[in-house]
Amino acid sequence: MAYNILIVDDSTPMRAVIKKVVKASGVNVGQFFEAVDGQDALNVLHHEWIDLVLTDYNMPHMNGLELVEKMNKDENLKSIPAIMITTEGSRERVQEFMAKGVTDYIKKPFTPEQIKQKLKHVMGETEDEEQRYDNGDEGLDF
Repeated sequence: MAYNILIVDDSTPMRAVIKKVVKASGVNVGQFFEAVDGQDALNVLHHEWIDLVLTDYNMPHMNGLELVEKMNKDENLKSIPAIMITTEGSRERVQEFMAKGVTDYIKKPFTPEQIKQKLKHVMGETEDEEQRYDNGDEGLDF
C-alpha cells in the first residue's frame, strides 16, 4: 500500500531532507504533501487524503504538539498517526508528546533505517508484508 505523507516543518531544507530520507528508506509513498507550520498542515489535512503526518515540534504560528492536539479534537483527523521529528528527546518531553496524542517520535539526526522502522511500526506493516512488497507477487498465494 502506498501512503500519502504530510511533512510539516518551517524549514524548506529540512522538509527536503525528510522527504529524501523517507524515499531512501524504501517506504511505499503515494504522494508527499508539505506544510510550513501546524496551521498550514490543518489546511492540507482538510483538503487532501493523508495517511501519516511527520511533524517538527518547534515552528512559528502553531507548533507540532499544538497540531497534534487539534488533530485529536477533530473526528476526521484523530485517526491519522502523527510522528514528531525533533531534537528534543528528554524523557519528560517524550512523555508529554505521548500524553498529548503523538503516535511516536524520531530524534534528529536520524537515518533512513530509523525512519523505515518507525513508519513500518506506526503504519502496522509486518515483515511478511514488507517481504511481499519487496518480492513482487511471488509472496502472494492464489
